[in-house]
Formats: sequence, C-alpha cells, structure tokens
Amino acid sequence: MKTIRRALVSVSDKRGLEEFASGLHALGVQIISTGGTLAALRSWGIPAVAVSEVTGFPEILGGRVKTLHPRIHGAILAVDTKSDHMRELREHGIEPVELVVANLYPFEQTVAREGVSRDEALEQIDIGGPTMIRAAAKNYPHRAVVVNPERYGRVLEELRSSGGALSEATRLDLAREAFHHTSGYDSRIAAYLDEAAGTAELPARLAITATQARVLRYGENPHQRAALYGGFETLFEKLHGKELSFNNITDIAAASLLAAEFEEPTVVIVKHSNPCGVGSGATLAEGYRKAFATDTASPFGGIVATNRPLDEDAARLINEVFTEVIVAPGYEEGVLPFLQKKKDRRLIHLHGDLRSVHSWDLRSVPGGYLLQDADPVGGAGEEQRVVTRRQPTEDERRAMAFAWRVAAHVKSNAIVYARSDRTMAIGAGQMSRVDAARIAARKAGEAGLSLSGTAVGSDAFFPFADGLLEAVRAGATAVIQPGGSVRDEEVIRAADDHEVAMVFTGVRHFRH
Repeated sequence: MKTIRRALVSVSDKRGLEEFASGLHALGVQIISTGGTLAALRSWGIPAVAVSEVTGFPEILGGRVKTLHPRIHGAILAVDTKSDHMRELREHGIEPVELVVANLYPFEQTVAREGVSRDEALEQIDIGGPTMIRAAAKNYPHRAVVVNPERYGRVLEELRSSGGALSEATRLDLAREAFHHTSGYDSRIAAYLDEAAGTAELPARLAITATQARVLRYGENPHQRAALYGGFETLFEKLHGKELSFNNITDIAAASLLAAEFEEPTVVIVKHSNPCGVGSGATLAEGYRKAFATDTASPFGGIVATNRPLDEDAARLINEVFTEVIVAPGYEEGVLPFLQKKKDRRLIHLHGDLRSVHSWDLRSVPGGYLLQDADPVGGAGEEQRVVTRRQPTEDERRAMAFAWRVAAHVKSNAIVYARSDRTMAIGAGQMSRVDAARIAARKAGEAGLSLSGTAVGSDAFFPFADGLLEAVRAGATAVIQPGGSVRDEEVIRAADDHEVAMVFTGVRHFRH
C-alpha cells in the first residue's frame, strides 16, 4: 500500500472537513487547496498550499479555472508502477497527489430555489471538481478519492492504523462512490437543461441516480433485501413509530396520491395499495366515518391518509381501529401526543403538494425500465360526454366524479360504486370486469350497504354489457367509463333499456 503524502482538498460541502483535514495534517500529509476551501483551512489553522503555487498559474475567470492544469492532473493520473510515467513527472517537476478530497458545487440545491436565474444555475455547474474526481477514481489502484463527508472518519481510522495508507479494497470502494457521485450530478444538470429547453419528450437516455436513504428490514417479503432511495423522506417525514417497511412505503404513496385528488376534506383508507374506503365531508371525522363504512373489516392494519391537518375528532375515530400508518399534511395541537400513546403506529407528516411532485411513473422489468407520465384524473383528453338517452342528475354527476377519481387508483380491473361523497363498494384487481362488479356488490351486501341509486366508475371500458348489467342489478343508476369498446353500442342500449345514465370520458385509467 502506498503512503499518502499529498492531498488535494477542494469541497463545496464542508461538513466534517476541519477534523478530517486536521487528521491528515497530523499524519504528515501536505494539503493543497483552492478558493473557499483554502480560506477555511487556513482560518482553522491548518497549513495548506494554494493550487496556484503548485501550478504557477493563478485562478482565472472568477474561479472557473483553478485545477485544470497538467501539474494537477499529471499528479493524479500518473501510474506509479509505470517507469515512463514517473520519469515524465520528474522531468516536469510534478509531485504525485495520492488523495483527492472533493465534492461538487450545489447545483441541485441552487436550481431548487424559487426564482433562480439561468446564469446562477449555470455558474453552479462544476467543471474542475468532476474532472479531478474522475481522474482519481480512474486511477484508484494508485490513488484515493473521497467525495462523501460521511466517509472521513473511516478513512482517517484506516490511515492511522496502516501508517498513512489505504488498502486497494478501500480505494475501489471510494472510486465506486465517486463515479456514482459524478454521474448523479451530471444527470441532474441534464434534467435541468431538458426542463429549460421546454421539451415534453421522454428522455432519450434514462439516468436513474438516487442516493440510498436507508436499508429496509426487508422487501415485500422477509426473504427479499430492500432499500429506499431518493427524496421520499423529505416529502414524508416520520414523526413517530417503527421504521417504515417496503410495503408501508408503497401504501403511503398510494393513499396520499388518492387523497390529493380531492379538494374537500377527505380521508382515504388503503390496504395492499388498494383503497378500501374513501370519504369526504365537512370535517375529517365525517370523511373517516364514510370511508370506514365502505368496508369495516379491511381497515384493520391499514393505512389512513388525509388531505387536511388531522384534528382531534378524526384522530379519536382512527384510534379505535388498529392502523399501521397515518399520513397527514400536519397535526393539530394535542393530536400527536394522543396518537403517540401507541408506540408502534407510524405517524407521517406529508410536506408539499404531491400533484406537483409526481410527474413520472418508473417501473422495472427484466433487463430494463418502463417510464411513463403520471396519470392524473381529469388530465389531457378527458371529457364528460353523455351517451345515453337519460341525462344524469346533478347528484349522479357528483357521484360519478367521486367514483371516477377513486377508480383511477384501484388495481385493474376496477369497479367502484359511490355516492357523491363516499365509496360504497370497491371491486379491485379482478381478471374479469364483471367479477369486479359482482365482488364489490357482494361485499356491500355483507356489510348491509344499499347500492340503490349509486354511480359506478369503471377504470376501462365494458367489453360486454354483462358488467354493466351486474352493476344495474346491484342498484346503480349511473355509470362513468372511458368507452372505446367495439361493443359500445350494445352497452349503451343496455343502459338505455334500464334507464341508466352513462358518461364516456374518452380516457382510461388502467393500474397494473
């Protein structure tokens, strides 16, 4: 293992730098630095040599050009076991740099600020930093690179225990992290420029770069490994309870995205990513009672999401049933201490508007990925075209709108019976649409709920009249569906024969 004698330190994120640089200095490592990092090191009393002293050339263009020089990159890229490399370094008076400590300008944080200008954004595109990082990572058999302040402690510990050297295994691990760091940085810049260009096209090259947020206990099942990546936890802040599981996270997303579809106070209850009840009202308590009444058995161990800060009345109702997770955009005074009495229940604070965040849907398939637009209800191309002789009443229109919003969030084939402010029965994930209608009606009967006068929402068209007739037998008087079947006329005639009002939307909402 080669002893580290010189280190080039140039970082934007200065967390932990004082302790790390002090440790390097104590080991006899000469530190070379630039700009703000150099000033910080000297303010802490840590000796450091300016890059301009090494290159014999000043920083120019307001700091845009600092380290892009053969005396820097030759020192990093030289292969110590190649005699011609070492000879050239000696000929040009270049001393090797064995360690690069660098991370990049805060591009992502800059463009996230409201009102940031294009010039500000472009100025935060780092050039010298990625070049140094990639050079050191490429040459990892002979150099080391540290981009993550969280690694400082372990790197120092190994340097101290090994007489100032790092093992090849450590250098390989650091190089892997370095390339992930630069590739993620570049992909975020590319995404910003795509947005600046105003292109609505799907990217020609899909770069998936997300930092691991945490390792999960397991995946969907205990034998599967799993981890959470990206910014989920910045949107969904856990305030109380056990760590979130893989299934908790998928259910939280499903429940919260559905709750975001409604403007009035609404409560959504989800089990296995399917809503088992949705209710709206003047208060969340009223909404919860309606949602729970849809299916009083399934909410046990489920997920509850609201689109308003949770108040005490609603919290007390939710507390009567074992609930795995509660998600709300805030908690009124006194509610958290009350709910925290159950130590294992997870309490989540939703930050932000999911409708503005959730613009892409990404899924993995063997050998690749599928990327599509998100599927908001009421998006481009949707219409409300009455295709039957009978026009729906205003109450039926409201009930159809409610059923349609919910059906778009139910696994296909999906049938939702609803009134204007609540779900009455939900048939989810059936291979046959008629079976979805039957199962929902059967569950309503077992719960003692009348479906007379309800509206039915179907996520896709009825391929035959039998599915619609099943809903009519259950008591539905209005239907909303996309239309588009070769047997649409047959389905419309069946609706007319039973004086059912039917609306075509022209857009389906499959959810696989």
